[in-house]
Amino acid sequence: MAVVARLVLAGCLCLATMAPAWGNTIKLGTIAPVNSPWLEIIRQMGDEWQRMANGAVEVKIYPGGVVGDESDILRKVRVGQLQAASISIAGLAEAVPDLRALYMPLLLESDEELDYVVARMRPSLEAALERRGFKVLNWGDAGWMHFFAQKPVIRPDDLRPQKLFWWDARGPYIDALKSAGFQPVPLPATEMHMALESGLINAFTAPPIAALSFQWFALAPHMTDMKWVPLIGATVITLDKWNSLPEALRPRLAETAAAAGDRITAAVRPLHDESIAVMRQHGLTVHQVPPDALEEWREVVRAAYPKLIGPMVPAAAVAQVERLRDEYRAQHEAK
Repeated sequence: MAVVARLVLAGCLCLATMAPAWGNTIKLGTIAPVNSPWLEIIRQMGDEWQRMANGAVEVKIYPGGVVGDESDILRKVRVGQLQAASISIAGLAEAVPDLRALYMPLLLESDEELDYVVARMRPSLEAALERRGFKVLNWGDAGWMHFFAQKPVIRPDDLRPQKLFWWDARGPYIDALKSAGFQPVPLPATEMHMALESGLINAFTAPPIAALSFQWFALAPHMTDMKWVPLIGATVITLDKWNSLPEALRPRLAETAAAAGDRITAAVRPLHDESIAVMRQHGLTVHQVPPDALEEWREVVRAAYPKLIGPMVPAAAVAQVERLRDEYRAQHEAK
C-alpha cells in the first residue's frame, strides 16, 4: 500500500530541460496527476527517448490537466500547440468513435475479457487513428469506473436524486441519462473537486486510483462495488511529429513506448484494490450490489443502448465487442 499512499502526497515532477540539438521537442499533455503510476512511467519513457537520441529528442510533459481537460488536450494536439497526448479512449473517441464500444456500460465484466477484446481490435483501431493523423505509441490500463457519491448508491433509484458529474456533454449521452431519470451535469474533469465542494455535483464515476489520486473520494465517500465500464488509455503522437524524428531511431522509440504501456497496465491493475483499501482507511464506505440490484442496472443500460448505438457509437463496433466477449466466454466456459 505504500505505492498507493504516495499517490496522495504533494510532489514535484522533475523533467529534463536540456535543449535538444535537433529541435525535436515533443509537448505531451495529460490529465494524469503527478506522482501517479501513469505519469511516472510516461516520464520514464520520455527520459529513455532522450537518452537514446543523445538529447536530440525531448519530451516535455504537462500533467494534471494544466493544459485542460481531455477535449482541450486533443484540440491542442490538432492545432499543433501539443504534439502528443496520454489520454483515455473516451477522449480519443472524438477522433475514432469505434473506441466508444469498449466502454459501453456493463458490456464487459473482467480484465480478462477486456484484454481479449482489445488485443483483437487493436490493429483496426490503430489503423483508424493513423488515418486521423495519430500514431499510437502505447495502450495502458486506467482501471474500472465505479460510482462515487455523497450518499450510498446501490440501485439506480439511489443515484437518480443525486447530481451526477458526466464526462461527455454531447446530446445522446445526456439525453440517455435524463430519459433514465438521472441528473447529469457535464463538466471538465479538471473542475470535479470544486464542483463537489460547491454542491454543483454530488456523484461521479471514476477508477478508484483516480478517486484517490485527485482526492475526490473525500468529498464523495460512498463507492458502489460494481464495475461500470473499463477505462483504458493510449499515448499518441501526431504523424507529422513522429515522421520528423530520426528515421533510424523510430523502431527503438516505438519499442520503448510499447513497453511503457505494458508497464502501466502491470502497475495499475494491482493498485485497484490497494486504492480502495487506502480510501477505506480514510472514510470510504464500499457498498455491495446484490444480484437483483445488478439486474436493475442492466435494465437501465439495455434501455439506453438504442439512444447511443448509432448516434454516438457505431453499431458494428458494439457488435464486434459483443462477439469477441461471447467468444472469450464460450472458450472459458468450455474449460
